[in-house]
Amino acid sequence: MTSSSISVRELPLFPLPELVLFPGQSLPLHIFEYRYRMMINTVLESDRMFGVLMWDSETGKPANIGCVAQIVQFHRLPDDRFKLLTMGQQRFRVLEYVRETPYRVGLVEWIEDAPSNDAPFLLATEVRELLNDVIRLSQKLSDQEIEIPKIPRGPIELSYWVASNFQGATLEQQSLLETCDTAARLRREAEILSSTRSQLAARTVLKDTFKS
Repeated sequence: MTSSSISVRELPLFPLPELVLFPGQSLPLHIFEYRYRMMINTVLESDRMFGVLMWDSETGKPANIGCVAQIVQFHRLPDDRFKLLTMGQQRFRVLEYVRETPYRVGLVEWIEDAPSNDAPFLLATEVRELLNDVIRLSQKLSDQEIEIPKIPRGPIELSYWVASNFQGATLEQQSLLETCDTAARLRREAEILSSTRSQLAARTVLKDTFKS
């Protein structure tokens, strides 16, 4: 999906509890509920795209901003369930709901990061350095090698990748998804990683003290 795509369109929507999808990230799904089996059958006949929204259990409503999932692989099971592999594409904002049964369909607009006066490349370098420190300290604490996946170099791709790895912090992830400034997203991630590094460093000191 490119910036030249139609900026407003109808999109089938799939709310998921405790899950935030980011552009460029893969998401495997097992589709078993009848209404979403209907949805997948429909999208497989078109452009294979649907929107993923975080379901907020506190408010009982889906978030207003989500990310498009595009089906890249699918396996239809004998009882019409699906196993899917999807990939995060463009972020979107729900303008209104067109219908809610048998599954939600929304009128959405694509959203992109606004140009920033800050230097996202310098912030990206800082975030990568903090990330390396966190990995190194985690390895020292666990006495295990941590397999490091390929980390994106571009600021916006890096910001999405880091945010997608803040597992267990869904509300923070949603806030980062909604941030429309690459530098602001990277600054927040640097704050989180810096705090994590400090905590890990303190635990490492304690471990070394008790070893001696």
